[in-house]
Amino acid sequence: MNNFLYLYFLIIPLGISSQNKDLINTSNNIGLENWRIVNDDVMGGISTSELYLNNDKNLIFNGNLSLENNGGFASSRMGFEKGILKEVKSFKIKVKGDGKTYKFRLRENYRSTNYSSDFKTLKNKWIEIEIKTNQLKPMFMGYYSNRSPKLNTEKISSLGFQISDKQKGNFNLEIMYVKAIY
Repeated sequence: MNNFLYLYFLIIPLGISSQNKDLINTSNNIGLENWRIVNDDVMGGISTSELYLNNDKNLIFNGNLSLENNGGFASSRMGFEKGILKEVKSFKIKVKGDGKTYKFRLRENYRSTNYSSDFKTLKNKWIEIEIKTNQLKPMFMGYYSNRSPKLNTEKISSLGFQISDKQKGNFNLEIMYVKAIY
């Protein structure tokens, strides 16, 4: 009996202290609005991308990355109310990709710095990835920046996915969910 009580008091608080919030969960119609596409055409490039729901109700981010005209990135971004990520510790994302490397990105309102973490996909296989907030690195205009302020999760107002780093050609990323872990 004492062992049971010990396990009860050890395990139960762990479950209570960890909370999560669905930021994207397409099967529950969460995270389907306020998306926009930002590609290298804002600087003269010719990469293309789109974002849509497939028949399985997962988000598809796909297109073609071109290096012509000094291009080389495609991204999708979802805006949300500032403050919902206050004190977030990490993110869990479930994706199926094409074997390429993508970036998970967060951004504060009206800031040119974003906070990014790379993740590698496996071709046609679902993977779940945990990205801790302290793993997100500040980036400015596609380059890591040591001069940027520390990430303030309370000010984050968008998240997104990007492909870059000279990975030219067609790409396809299927997104089942993104959860914020507190």
